[in-house]
Amino acid sequence: MRVEIWSDIACPWCYVGKARFEKALAAFPHHDRVEVVHRSFELDPNRAKDDTGPVVPMLAKKYGISEAQAQAAEDNLGTQAAAEGLAYRTRDRDHGSTFDMHRLLHFAKAQGRQGELIQALYEANFAEEASVFGDDERLVRIAVAAGLDADGARTVLGDPTAYADDVRADEREAARLGATGVPFFVIDRTYGISGAQPAEVFAQALTQAWGERSPLTLIDQGGAAEACGPDGCAVPQS
Repeated sequence: MRVEIWSDIACPWCYVGKARFEKALAAFPHHDRVEVVHRSFELDPNRAKDDTGPVVPMLAKKYGISEAQAQAAEDNLGTQAAAEGLAYRTRDRDHGSTFDMHRLLHFAKAQGRQGELIQALYEANFAEEASVFGDDERLVRIAVAAGLDADGARTVLGDPTAYADDVRADEREAARLGATGVPFFVIDRTYGISGAQPAEVFAQALTQAWGERSPLTLIDQGGAAEACGPDGCAVPQS
């Protein structure tokens, strides 16, 4: 069985949702027969590589709230991440284009290291002090830590066309499947789950999808879950 996960490194709910899904997968009796593939979804596909800035002022502007309210939302998100065992810096993070990271993830997939790289990128973005935006050598170091060749990573980053078509193909496929935000999970092209759902929802979907083959059906999730879309990320409720 294959699980495809559309996500963006800039999306905090993708970081949290991945942890919740993996908790469900670890308890799934057939987990050793499940292939997980990470697919690209840029929340801001038109953003320039050198356009970076701090997260909190961006959130305040996007949602029309004060910076104090935006910081409180970040603090709440940090609490939810901690509940999943994730480190999350609620101060002094920045944001920017994730296109190069998605291209590197396709390079990592070809090398059999995609899972390692996406986790390393999430941790670097959400938990570490140094920025992952606008610094190719920073991305190279992250790639090497994930088991990739430094020269290979530099070659990809130095050629803006490398794996670009793969990123765009993933994004077109997400649109075809009806994904308007991330994280978006597709289980065996049978069930779709939108948002950072509780582990129990993922467990139910894995069980239902096992051995089945049918057109994609959205799981009744009992209401919307936290996700990120083109207009921004859901603000955590206290």
